[in-house]
Amino acid sequence: MPTVNDIHNALQNLVPDTLAESWDNVGLLAGSPDQPVHRIMIALDPSLDVAKQAISKKCDLIITHHPIIFKPIRALHTNTPTGAFLSTVLRAGISVIACHTNLDSVQGGVSHALAQGLGLEDIRPLIPASPTAPACGESENSCGLGSIGNYPEPIESSALVQRLQRFCAPKWILAAGTEPKHISRVALCGGSGSDLAESALTQGAEVYITSEVKHSVARWAEEAGIWLLDAGHFPTENPAMPLFAGRLAELFKSRNWNIPINMADQGAPLTLLWPKID
Repeated sequence: MPTVNDIHNALQNLVPDTLAESWDNVGLLAGSPDQPVHRIMIALDPSLDVAKQAISKKCDLIITHHPIIFKPIRALHTNTPTGAFLSTVLRAGISVIACHTNLDSVQGGVSHALAQGLGLEDIRPLIPASPTAPACGESENSCGLGSIGNYPEPIESSALVQRLQRFCAPKWILAAGTEPKHISRVALCGGSGSDLAESALTQGAEVYITSEVKHSVARWAEEAGIWLLDAGHFPTENPAMPLFAGRLAELFKSRNWNIPINMADQGAPLTLLWPKID
């Protein structure tokens, strides 16, 4: 059977660690690189519940989007969420790999999947990767943070919201700025992308879709001439995870690795308390 190190090396063909932002923490974060892998679990977030799911499915490896270790750990207490997760997986012999901003930046990654799910065409990165980053995809500037794309024919704003609801199933959608009647160009960034709103406007987007929009950015949108939609962190990122699992399965098949891939059962941690909407 391939080892954790073999899987990590194979991932460099899909989501190279070198595409991660300098402040990020990706790759093998817990476990042994020499451990054989028989079964994998994919999850957006590392949590104790995911660890227990992995144990019940007899997984040897968990691959998450968000890293369980992000800032340096000065002490590891098992009565904290991070400590409980790490102690549980290590006792069970489960390794953990994170694919964070490298999965955000790669072609076909988080934002690209969201753009495709909304039916956009001519999709390209909103913020292209550094020229010093490794070549990625079919052409230069195919990797980077966020995405921007066009509709062949303008659509009504209500139609865009319906597409967002179908693809992401958000519990809510927050809006700021003036709603346009018709939309031709959309920029987006799955997850927390409030800081990229000005780049979306500069590149001609009428709408920018992301999550965790800052108050100051929402106020700016009122006069800047762009419509901001905040659909939540989990809903804008999680749809990419099954697609990532599918690409990983194809890679395994090309290497004759018979490794089942399980998707973790996770939901958005934030829910709408009031008003209650059925």
